[in-house]
Amino acid sequence: MIVDHDPNFAENAALLLRDEGYEVRVAGNSSTALSIISSAAVDLVFLDYHLSDGKAGEIVGALLNRSLNSPKIILTDCDDEKVRAKLLANQAVDFLSKPVENDVLLRVVKNALKSKLPPREEGAFDHFTSLEKFFPFLAHEVRNPLHAISGALTILQKRCDLKDDVVNRAVGIIKEEVEHLNGFVQECLDFVRPPVKSRLTDVDVNEVARVAINVVFYIFENLSKKIQLTKDFDLNLPRIPANYEELKRAFLNILKNSFEAIGEDGRIHVQTKFIPDPAPGAVAISFSDNGTGVKKENLNNLFTPFFTTKLRGTGLGLAICHRIIAERHGGKISVQSEEGNGAAVKIELPAGTKPQRPGGRTT
Repeated sequence: MIVDHDPNFAENAALLLRDEGYEVRVAGNSSTALSIISSAAVDLVFLDYHLSDGKAGEIVGALLNRSLNSPKIILTDCDDEKVRAKLLANQAVDFLSKPVENDVLLRVVKNALKSKLPPREEGAFDHFTSLEKFFPFLAHEVRNPLHAISGALTILQKRCDLKDDVVNRAVGIIKEEVEHLNGFVQECLDFVRPPVKSRLTDVDVNEVARVAINVVFYIFENLSKKIQLTKDFDLNLPRIPANYEELKRAFLNILKNSFEAIGEDGRIHVQTKFIPDPAPGAVAISFSDNGTGVKKENLNNLFTPFFTTKLRGTGLGLAICHRIIAERHGGKISVQSEEGNGAAVKIELPAGTKPQRPGGRTT
């Protein structure tokens, strides 16, 4: 929902978001906004703190007093530090200053909805460390200046002579660093995101692997033309109870590591198979490559948060994989590697049923 007394801004923002597939409601004053809030489920509220009727605070209060499914809040032009502190304490998303560039608006909304944590069960976070509990608040404070930098950069790109090599290179560096920090913040949030049992469905692991392979080929478009990726899929894998998006994220993290470890003429092999014993069995997935491998002394630290040997790594990729596979799906994940001889990541996920006939193969 967009709550703003400026009809031009509200309608333009709504049109932009609707074109991206979002369902958007618009309110020009507090009474309309409060009516919508009381009668409909709202995931995200984009609120102008300086509404002409001066009642933006009432809207904030109504949103914070909702006991279940409280929406995320993005406040524009809020200079009230008490309000900012209160919203941060309740895991509000962001604060923005107008004017807001279209690309910044879309990114903020996407990140806000992605980081919207579901209602947690009692005790669900009891095992989390203080650092993990701090991540959402850290994300707020880091993203605020990042959005401001992104907005300023957009203006500079429009007004500067990008034909100047020095200027163009400087703009590129700023953009790259902002994207890197945004990615790091999102990985922190993904790491502490609690599992949502209601999102478990019957998942075809082969399909998840194929999608992850297609995505990583797109990300590494140039390198993908110079490497060899082979598949050996068991066509009769049983579907398993799993979170499709989380499995895709784990597979993608592993494949990205392989792509980064191999050079031109590198090889990656992805295999799936069913392990029948002990009943009800398990689905096994392995990702192997002939890349640089891992030093022996680093093997025991691969799933440790923030451990990385990469110059630009966050150290959360495999930690997120372990959390998804082992903690959220009751599976197993391990890495076998020798320095200079590639690596193999092996995953086992519990199966709900046995396959009805012997597995076939596809390459």
